[in-house]
Amino acid sequence: MTVQGSYLKQLDDALAFFSDSDHFLVVSHVQPDGDAISSTVAVGWLLQKLGKSAVLMNESELPTRLSYLHQFDSIVNYKQAVPQQKFNAIISVDCADFKRIGEVASSFAPEAKLLNIDHHPTNNGFGTVNVIRAEAAATVEILFDLIERAAISLDLNCATAIYTGLLTDTGGFRYSNTSPRVMEIAAQLLAVGVSGNELADHLLEKMTMAKLKLLQIALNRLTFSDNLEIGWVYIGKDDLRNTGAVSEDLEGIVNYALNVDGVEVGILFKETDDGAVKASLRSAGKANVAAIAQAFGGGGHVRAAGCRLEGSLSDSITVLVEAVRKALI
Repeated sequence: MTVQGSYLKQLDDALAFFSDSDHFLVVSHVQPDGDAISSTVAVGWLLQKLGKSAVLMNESELPTRLSYLHQFDSIVNYKQAVPQQKFNAIISVDCADFKRIGEVASSFAPEAKLLNIDHHPTNNGFGTVNVIRAEAAATVEILFDLIERAAISLDLNCATAIYTGLLTDTGGFRYSNTSPRVMEIAAQLLAVGVSGNELADHLLEKMTMAKLKLLQIALNRLTFSDNLEIGWVYIGKDDLRNTGAVSEDLEGIVNYALNVDGVEVGILFKETDDGAVKASLRSAGKANVAAIAQAFGGGGHVRAAGCRLEGSLSDSITVLVEAVRKALI
C-alpha cells in the first residue's frame, strides 16, 4: 500500500483511539446505505479482534437486503431501543457531517471522544480524531487499510462486509471512483472467499415487487429541463405506503434520470413525513453536486450528493433545479 505519511498517521491515531477505551458506540449516518452498514459491522468485527466491546447503533431502519452481513442483527435501532447509558468513546463511520449521525448523538456523554472515519470530501473533521480520505471510494476502503495497518488477517465475515461496501459505493465497480486500489482490494477479498457474483446479483440486479411498483410511479413522473441536461423524478410521502416499499427501495431510482443520454445531473426528490423534501443528486461529471448540496446544508461527493430542503415539493423542485441549471452554465 503506497499512501501519504499523513494518512498513515491518521490510521495510527485511530488505532491509538481503539487502545484508549474498552467499550465503544459505533454509529453511521441516518438512512444507511451499503457502505454505512458494512463499515459499521467491519468496525464491530475489528473491535472484537482487538478484545474490545461495542454497541452498534443507527437511528433508522436497516436495509433488509444487507441482513446477510455478520453482526447485522446486532445493530440497534435507536428509535426502537433508546439506550439508557451515555457513551464516552464513539466511532462514527461514513458520516459526512455530525448532524448525519441523527438522534443517536443524544447518547453521547458530554465529555465523549469521537473517532470520525469517512471518505466524503465535504467532511469538516468533526471528530476528536479524524481519518478522512476523500480519495477512497468508500469508507470500507479506509477500514481495509486500518485492518491492514493493525496487521490483523481478514476472515470471510469481514471480507464480505468490505466487499459489499465497495460494490455498492462504486455502482458495481462502474463509477469513476473505481480506482486501481479498489480493484486490488477486491481481488484480495475474493481470494479470501467472497462470492462476488452472488453479491452483485443480490445487491445490483434483484428487486422486490414493491420496488418495481415504486419505480413505475417514478418513471411516469420523469421530467427534463428544456435543454435536457437535468432530469428529475419525485416520490410523494404516500408512495412508499401505497406500494409497500421501504426507504431502501429508493436506491438507484435517481440513476434512471441521470442515465438518459445527454443528461448531466439527475435528481430524486422525496417528500418526508415532516413536510420537508430530501434530494439525491447524481452528476455525469460536468457539475459538482457536492457544492450544490452544500449550499442547501447537505454534502457528499462531486458526482453523488444529497441535501434536505424545507418547503413544498413543487417549491423544492423549482429551487434546486434552478441551482443545478446555474451550476451547469
